[in-house]
Amino acid sequence: MDSFGRLLQHYPCPEQFLHEAGFKLIAGVDEVGRGPLAGPVVAAAVILPHHWHHPEIKDSKQLSASQRERLFHDITRHAVTWGWSLCDAGDIDRSNILAATLCAMRKAITQLDPSPDYVIVDGPHAIPTSVQQTPIVRGDQKSPLIAAASIIAKVVRDAIMQKYHVLFPQYNFARNKGYGTREHRDALARYGYCPIHRTTFRNVAAR
Repeated sequence: MDSFGRLLQHYPCPEQFLHEAGFKLIAGVDEVGRGPLAGPVVAAAVILPHHWHHPEIKDSKQLSASQRERLFHDITRHAVTWGWSLCDAGDIDRSNILAATLCAMRKAITQLDPSPDYVIVDGPHAIPTSVQQTPIVRGDQKSPLIAAASIIAKVVRDAIMQKYHVLFPQYNFARNKGYGTREHRDALARYGYCPIHRTTFRNVAAR
């Protein structure tokens, strides 16, 4: 990482630093769903107007489902552009969860129109894209842009898991969203895994 990226990582508000450096179309990127035993990993990317701020936007994990839904509509209504993509359980099993996550992030960026001239991404890993970027550890806590992307990704993934619940109600995906809760693990022990389970994950492969 160059000195600009290292400086950006430690700046209190990364997008403000980038705007002051002359970048206009800055995208925040985040993902949801690396840890679950079932379902896709979903990534989202968003570019917001420079002067638009929402005081309630923060990391999606710190918000209730109703707060996320409301903020999702506010964010997507005001965004310059936004997009999301996923890699499903099969993609994850064929590669690994990190590779699938970075692939979903890359595909989410390609959904943006106009394209960004800089990307800030949550976490320590760079995305395989030609767009100039900086990964920021705990970026969803430092950057409203990344936090907004985390909200989009979470709302989209939760909606997907609600649909899977209709197909596979025995696992109660509507409640656990594919995470390895006691209820979910008990269902795995009783029914085995279904087509959306990540069979390379330890708690699934053992069934």
